[in-house]
Amino acid sequence: MALSGCALTLCGALILLAWRHGMFASVLGLALLILWLIVVACWTAARSGLTIAAPVVPIQSPADPPLHALLDQIPLPLIRLDNGAARAVNRAARTVFATDDRLRPIPAALLDPAENRLRHEARSWRIERIEAGSGRSIAMLIDIEAERRAAEAHADNEMIDILGHELLNGLSPIVSLADSALVAAERGDARLPAILTTLTRRIEGLERFTRAYRMLARLPDPARTPMAARPLADDLARLFAQCFGDAVALRIEVEDELTGRCDRDQMTQALWALLQNAAEAARSGAVAPSVTLAMAADREILCIRVTDSGDGVPAPERARIFRPFHTTKEDGSGIGLTLARRIARAHGGDLTLLPSAATTFEMTLPIG
Repeated sequence: MALSGCALTLCGALILLAWRHGMFASVLGLALLILWLIVVACWTAARSGLTIAAPVVPIQSPADPPLHALLDQIPLPLIRLDNGAARAVNRAARTVFATDDRLRPIPAALLDPAENRLRHEARSWRIERIEAGSGRSIAMLIDIEAERRAAEAHADNEMIDILGHELLNGLSPIVSLADSALVAAERGDARLPAILTTLTRRIEGLERFTRAYRMLARLPDPARTPMAARPLADDLARLFAQCFGDAVALRIEVEDELTGRCDRDQMTQALWALLQNAAEAARSGAVAPSVTLAMAADREILCIRVTDSGDGVPAPERARIFRPFHTTKEDGSGIGLTLARRIARAHGGDLTLLPSAATTFEMTLPIG
């Protein structure tokens, strides 16, 4: 801008000098030069932001709520443990322990890092800890009873859905066949005996389903007694040979001195369900059908594995294979694997399908 001012002053002096000496063309040229300089100066000023702009008002976001207000909304009791002292962090903890701040007396389970259960005011809690170091931690209490009720409600809803689906699937063809039988009887149709035979089979299938449900729903608590593994395996081998003969080969791998504690009748029922399922899968495979029953001890765990030579379980079926009444067989009840898992879990163990090439079900049970 200073340079433009000097240029305009110089041009003005030249115009005055040219005017006095009668040089009108020079005067006109200098005037046009001055006009050009003015335009350039205005354009430069506009580019450099010298024009007046509206003030920028910063947008203010609402203040974040304080941390203690957020913690107060958490429905699970939170306890801050600091070198032997315990404080209620949120409203839920203050309600449970009837305090505004410090816990007095402090439940011993909270002070023991190895303890994950707390019994307080006739309620049972599961303790989840977040360690902060230097003797400090946050303990979160989860109501075991509420957790159990939620799990039971979910299981009940799932069971009701399954029962409704299966009963409708069983009743729909029965109603249809009954209508067809009535029409055939009125017309003297020769197909009536065949219709009644099919109707009878469907009714029998629905009866089997109902009995299977009762068996699954009324499983008693196991009566655990000492049991030797070898005699149990031999009994299952004889039952397997009687049922499948030479059609499916059975190999037994059991340590002679292996023992455990379980309900023998329930364990026989569970393992027979696994063997029967394995034999049927092996017979539908592409190689010579065979099944292996193996029992071994791993520290304090009795490990039982049933492996078959079938084509394996498809990936989509793996997530549903233990669901009650889920089956891919036309005459299957869909409770064998479910019942076997329930028996294993009632004994404090579990039943899983291993992620191996050969289809292998593994049952683990505590030995003691």
